[in-house]
Amino acid sequence: MSTLGYALIKGVPLIFVAEADIVRERWYWTNKKVSSAARHLRLSYQPLTRRWRLTIGSGQGGTAELGMALNQSFDTLAAGLAAVQRISRWKIAETAAVEPGQKHRLYFSFRLDTTQLPRPLQIGTLGQSEWSMSVSASRPLGAEGGK
Repeated sequence: MSTLGYALIKGVPLIFVAEADIVRERWYWTNKKVSSAARHLRLSYQPLTRRWRLTIGSGQGGTAELGMALNQSFDTLAAGLAAVQRISRWKIAETAAVEPGQKHRLYFSFRLDTTQLPRPLQIGTLGQSEWSMSVSASRPLGAEGGK
């Protein structure tokens, strides 16, 4: 089992952050940010029930401070991590915000938020590649990008 798995079993929740930005490309000025959205996924282990709990929310740390939260329970860590990898039905912009006939680009990033870890682990994660998980991508939106 990896270091992340051991941290989860010891009761340290891992918080993943998915961020999406839509920008309108402009040749005469810097690109204009049309919309921005973030989703926080908190994966933790419940030792009394021996189940894994995933909390998906729009607030900081997967809580419902700024919006709604969804809780799911899983029997195995693999099932919980598989649910973290699936992001569906996430509204990142209003349809009216994406102007037809204009060029838009979607920027997406997904990372492990190490700032939400307990302080001793934040210091211990420096320089360890296993704790620095992040991925980002950029794609142009097509003609039906607003749907």
